[in-house]
Amino acid sequence: MGNRIAIIGAGAVGGYAGAHMVQGGEDVTFVDMWPENVEVMRAKGLRISHLKDVPEFTVPVRAIHLTELQHVSKERPFDIAFICTKSYDTAWATMMVQQYLAPGGYCVSLQNCMNEETIAGIVGWGRTLGAIASSITVDLCEPGHVRRAAGKSGASHTVFRVGEVHGRITERAQEIGRLTALADSTQVTSNLWGERWSKLVTNAMANGLSACTGLVSKEILLNDTLRRFTARVGSEAIRVGQALGYTLEEIHHIDPEVIARAGEGDAAASRDYDEHRLAEARKPGGGAHRPSMGQDMMKGRRTEIEFINGFIVDKAKAIGMATPANAALTDIVKRVEKGEIPADPKHIIDLRLNS
Repeated sequence: MGNRIAIIGAGAVGGYAGAHMVQGGEDVTFVDMWPENVEVMRAKGLRISHLKDVPEFTVPVRAIHLTELQHVSKERPFDIAFICTKSYDTAWATMMVQQYLAPGGYCVSLQNCMNEETIAGIVGWGRTLGAIASSITVDLCEPGHVRRAAGKSGASHTVFRVGEVHGRITERAQEIGRLTALADSTQVTSNLWGERWSKLVTNAMANGLSACTGLVSKEILLNDTLRRFTARVGSEAIRVGQALGYTLEEIHHIDPEVIARAGEGDAAASRDYDEHRLAEARKPGGGAHRPSMGQDMMKGRRTEIEFINGFIVDKAKAIGMATPANAALTDIVKRVEKGEIPADPKHIIDLRLNS
């Protein structure tokens, strides 16, 4: 028998990866909190579409509401549970699924942010793995329909990076790599924490800015002030990660040291950074995607700002480092989220932190 797989949170990433697993013949159960999403998946299947190059497809899936998960107690337990919820839902989602795991079963954080410690606090470090979806540009645009604002990345960009928390390459890490590779290019890494912090920096540079300005990535990058602020935010986050001992990977396909120096005002690094990010924004379809936190803000959902920029601020404080750009961005996003102020680029432009 093959692995029995649960996707806890059938949103953009969970739906996208899980649909490809189903298409590849895997035994997958989708567990979601949005009744309409569950009902559409049950009735019509899970639909996956891409902006270019990939034919649209729909797969019939087993989808259940989280209130129905108790029925799994009458079935064979799950071997693998992918936790694909928002970060603030990680603890209860892991607690909920742990009792339906097989004795050798384990959880995989396929999420933004750094949630492995939260998961391990519930199921144990020995039953915790991480999987990063890098620059995947997906959104749950309507119930039962995940749309990707690109084609497949393939060899041009490694989308999934999968690893054990202890860094060794194991059979189960390779199995998770095989499963995510059904969706797009995958690397099994011995540097999970460096990959995870690098993805955190990527999100820190884009998500909050979209959420509090109302702009898509392209509009942010084409604005000189906002683009320089992304470098400032990224620079702070990179320096914190380095101070914590992480070996960082490329961020936005740029050497992290270039971003760090650009954010610190180095002229040569700033030119390199601007050249790369402007080229990214100006390519056909480049940057037209709204980052996930921008999507959440538009949908009236709670954002993950405290688990991204706020997390960086907290980690920096613990080691005596200042991160004023990340702190300011966290505060602004919280205020927009609460309805105290409207989304507007002027919130960042008026900070004058990057002059």
